[in-house]
Amino acid sequence: MQKRFYTIGMAGHIDHGKTTLTKALTNIDTDRLKEEKERQISIELGFAPLYKDEDMQISIVDVPGHERFIKKMIAGVAGIDLVVLVVAADEGIMPQTREHLDILSLLGITNGIVVLTKTSKVDADLRELAKDEVVEELQGSPFENAPLMMVDSISGDGIQELKELIIRSMEDIPVRTWEGDFRMPIDQVFTVKGQGTIVRGTIYEGSVVTGENLLILPRGLSTKARQIQVHGMDTQKGFAGQRTAVNLPGIHHQELKRGDVLVGSTHLSVTDTIDVSINVLKGLSHEMKQRMEVKVHTGTSEVMGKLIFFDRNKIDKEKDLILCQIRLNEHIVVKRGDRFVIRRPTPMETIGGGWVINPKGESYRFGHETIAKLRSIMEGTPEERILNLLDKKKSMTAESIQKDASVTENELSSILKQEGWFVLRSCNVTHITIIESCGERIFSELSIYHEQNPLDKGMNKGELTQLLDIPYDVLLSSIDHLLQQKRLLIENGVFSIRGFTPQLPFQWEKRCLQMIHSIREDDLKVKTVEEYFHDAGIPESLRQKYYSFFVQEKWIIPLDEKYAYAYESFIQATNFLMKNTGQSFAITEAKEVLGITRKYMIPFLERLDKEGYTVRMNEKRKWISYEE
Repeated sequence: MQKRFYTIGMAGHIDHGKTTLTKALTNIDTDRLKEEKERQISIELGFAPLYKDEDMQISIVDVPGHERFIKKMIAGVAGIDLVVLVVAADEGIMPQTREHLDILSLLGITNGIVVLTKTSKVDADLRELAKDEVVEELQGSPFENAPLMMVDSISGDGIQELKELIIRSMEDIPVRTWEGDFRMPIDQVFTVKGQGTIVRGTIYEGSVVTGENLLILPRGLSTKARQIQVHGMDTQKGFAGQRTAVNLPGIHHQELKRGDVLVGSTHLSVTDTIDVSINVLKGLSHEMKQRMEVKVHTGTSEVMGKLIFFDRNKIDKEKDLILCQIRLNEHIVVKRGDRFVIRRPTPMETIGGGWVINPKGESYRFGHETIAKLRSIMEGTPEERILNLLDKKKSMTAESIQKDASVTENELSSILKQEGWFVLRSCNVTHITIIESCGERIFSELSIYHEQNPLDKGMNKGELTQLLDIPYDVLLSSIDHLLQQKRLLIENGVFSIRGFTPQLPFQWEKRCLQMIHSIREDDLKVKTVEEYFHDAGIPESLRQKYYSFFVQEKWIIPLDEKYAYAYESFIQATNFLMKNTGQSFAITEAKEVLGITRKYMIPFLERLDKEGYTVRMNEKRKWISYEE
């Protein structure tokens, strides 16, 4: 059975007793900094082990409650499985309590326990009033049915019961998967003398092993896990759900910052444009406008960006769901399904949040068509998302599909086993619908080409590639598909639609046929080709094209740049010459047999050489295939 690792978070207003409660539960003081001790408030994230047995391990992250440190609070709760919402009985619900509730809701954290602290400071009536206030405040929130407990961290009243409740609550929470690629958003970077750079965070998914090669994104730095610790204890492996510290050789601590992500592969998207689904909070102090600047918090990162709407220019009240885009000032590392929070930089307030529906956003037009597209992406299955990508790119590597469609290796493997999916010669992945649609484009372009160029046999692969801008591997497979359907023909590398025959344009057909008839009539004593064109009244602009067609269709065969014989005349003369000479012959013999002057004789014999009938040997020519 897979061991379960969980992280719970302490959230609530400043000075409501989160750190003291953590100490009462774990016997560890998570305020480490001198300034934290002096001011008696948490500034950085604090961590402590809560519980451990053979089947389960639970850690606590204590987040700052002060408004100034809200970004650290978001970074701390981003990877938690359950939240303990702390409310002081002597103060009740306060501004940061409400903001923490909003943030937890936006991040999709729905497992929680509500704890009233400092109960020894108030009498029984005030405790009940505080309890009623909390219950009322939580109505309509994800925590309205959360269990509520009263404790006193100093005296220890209720602490053991709370710890037992936390452990029991974990039984119903799904464990994070160890499978898939390792991902750990970094929330702390520090150094230890003699050890070098160490990063800490909660492993979102996958696992990491000592000695494993790793990447730090979005910076693209390569490193490895030299040493792994969980709560100060060395371990060979870290698992999803664990608070983990990793020692990274070859990396200076100043190269890293909170928000970077430690990963085990390149399957995650590094992006600065994300398509998102946003929920807007109630009671905004100012309206949200098109292209307004926002702070985006996702994982442990915090970056500035701009909101891009496609169906409105402003939001002045709460909306259930808005499909839009965020264009970021810096690159971040996200995948489909990742949650985020957006805050207004001035005046500072949390205004909404949601989840990433597409980590690789593009430029879209304003209008309902784009909203329909985004809704399709949001609601699409893994297979539909891949098909949506292939509709643009036609074929992709498996790694690119995993990254851009946010599908796991197992999901992709399962999809590729279904009918219609296959791997091309290039090892790229595509689908039969892509091959068929590209095949229709090829067929359509060839039809147009035949119509516009009736004299040509067709187009070669290079011409089709340049014209259609279809990836070469897809082009080849689409052509093969059309050939198998017997819709195309190929001859000497030239593709044409089955049934197409090169033909002369109607308006010039009669004159061209008259010209060919004249050449046949003149047999071996022809005029120049230009004279025949002139006599037939064919314009100079068309002559080269028609000349190539005559040669292609074997109506004529060139002797040299000036003269050409009718193809039948050339073959008859060749056969007659072969029958009336020996295995080799001289020019004088050929002149006597054919009865033509040197003007025709020399180019005729050179053409015999080019066509492979003869080979020149000094002053004579030898038949290559001689028949008596």
